[in-house]
This record gives sequence, structure tokens and C-alpha cells, in this order.
Amino acid sequence: MTPTPYAANPELLPPGASLIMIGMAAAGKTTIGQELATLLDMPQLDTDHIIEAHYGTDLHTISKGMSKEAFLDLECAVIMRLNLKQCVISTGGSAVYRPRAVSHLKTMGPLIHISVPLPVIMERIARKPERGLAIDPGQTLEDLYNERAALYAKAADFTVQGGNAPPAVYADKIACMLSIP
Repeated sequence: MTPTPYAANPELLPPGASLIMIGMAAAGKTTIGQELATLLDMPQLDTDHIIEAHYGTDLHTISKGMSKEAFLDLECAVIMRLNLKQCVISTGGSAVYRPRAVSHLKTMGPLIHISVPLPVIMERIARKPERGLAIDPGQTLEDLYNERAALYAKAADFTVQGGNAPPAVYADKIACMLSIP
């Protein structure tokens, strides 16, 4: 493992703290998280993958098999069991619905919101419609996006504007944002 070229500002990233990615489904939390973990020489974990491993199937099947509220409770329970240090955690897009989950994530480190414009989210989800999505029956993706915008803004310690650039670009922005000037 190579040493990181970034020196973290201890006021922004205390020693041993994790970095937690939040944002809409298809915002790039996992891919950016993987790039950031590589850049900072940290392990990376995806809470959706924990849920999939527990159930032995994909998130789409899991989320379709239960109500939105039941899924949100499950996701919160998974988050509440985490006790991680010095890693990058990519959360599911709906992690911000439960204040307990948000508070617990904040005990591990800063929450970084990957904010991506709605048209980009819509295009990415259209390319992968089997993506697990906690959405109410009859609710549109635009409604969901707007509903979550305030939750992400309230929860986030930092926001990075995402889009269609390579994930490494956003990982570098995050690392620079947390570095000592």
C-alpha cells in the first residue's frame, strides 16, 4: 500500500474517523467510495452489500419483497450495528430517512453528500432498472429525489457536486476538501 499524498485536517477528519458517502441511488457513492478508499489507503464497505449478503439476493428483490417502511427499518438496523474506524462507508440512498441511522453514522465520521442532478440520476437508473430503490407505490423518481434533497442537505457535513466525470475526479475533490491547506 502506498502512502497517501493527502494530509487530513484533524478538525475535518479526526484520526481514525471513517468517511461516509450519502446521496441518491445512482449518485456514484460506491464507485466514488472505492476510488476514495484507494486514494486514502482505506478499506471500503457498502451497506447495500451487507443487506444483500444477509439475504443472499440482490437489493432489488429485497426491496420489492417488503414495504418501504420495513426496508427503511432493515437498513437502519444494519447501520446501527456498524462500528467502523478509518474506512469509507457507502450507504444506501435511503439511509437518511432514519435520524437514528444518521446520528450513528456521524459517530464514525463526516457524512459526504454526493449531489448529482436529477437528469443524470434518471438516466443512470433507466440503464439499470433492477437497482434496489426504496420508493412508495405511485411515487415518481422526481418526487423521491425532491423528498430526499432536504434530508441529504440536513445530514451532510460536506457536499460534492457529482456528475458524469470519472469517479476518481470526485474522490480527489473529497480528499482535497478534507486536507490540510
